[in-house]
Amino acid sequence: MTVKLRTLGAGVLALAAAQALFVPAAMAQVALTGIETLDDRIDDINEDVADDMERAEDASRFGNPEFRPGMSGSASLGYSGKTGNNESQDLTAGVRLRYAQGSFVQTIGAALDFSEANNVSTKEDVFAVYDANYYFDDRFYGFVLARLQTNGLATDWDGIDPALDPRADTIRRDAFIGFGPGYRVINTPDLSWRVQAGIGISYLEDGLKNSETETGYLAASRLFYKINDNFFVTNDTDVLKSDSALRVNNDLGLNVKMTEAFSTRVSYLTEYNDKRAIRSDNKLGVSLVYGF
Repeated sequence: MTVKLRTLGAGVLALAAAQALFVPAAMAQVALTGIETLDDRIDDINEDVADDMERAEDASRFGNPEFRPGMSGSASLGYSGKTGNNESQDLTAGVRLRYAQGSFVQTIGAALDFSEANNVSTKEDVFAVYDANYYFDDRFYGFVLARLQTNGLATDWDGIDPALDPRADTIRRDAFIGFGPGYRVINTPDLSWRVQAGIGISYLEDGLKNSETETGYLAASRLFYKINDNFFVTNDTDVLKSDSALRVNNDLGLNVKMTEAFSTRVSYLTEYNDKRAIRSDNKLGVSLVYGF
């Protein structure tokens, strides 16, 4: 929501007062036709596509990223509520804080997503990540990573036999903290490949509040290959292994700049978790940007 304040002269105030008589009708027309709603939705789509393409560039692939020294970040908050035939509330919030001091860069990010329909919670998700990197030189660095993902609704299935209701197997908390080294195997403008591996503690809690705390091993690979000025390929792989579960994410992306006005990204994301009944989820994504 943006509020604009303007200083108005007496004549302008009079004109504004006359025009105000027509504002309710105009606003009602906009609301009924959905013009503003459509514009907002288009803006959201544009931002999602732009973020997808920017993420593929991997700003960290060439060594110590250039961040503004000191504290920086952003925060956002969204709320909507509805009453009448159906009652609902939606609250989303996100924050990203970064502190950079020389070769040491720390980042904290968190996202909250809560929804309620007819006084019944439909979503209570929290996701937070702490990422710290110390760059010894252009190739070698150390990292500390901590993540926490929670599903508050998983507690709704306490006492239910998983054989009768599979929702009882929902992960309530998924957390990990670890550290280790990272190394840039190849570091050229057209081809970069970095790997990192570490050890830490993995924590899992299911919907029945059964929990497991154990040693976890983390490995990751980031590959960027620029074929020409208009085409580059990325492949990001993350592996988290513990005694109770193996979790693997792989994101393959093909990024093409066809013309100055037209760009596209095709991605194929695979998420594997052998703790789930259906272990693999696969997602094909196509992002297109055309400006004229």
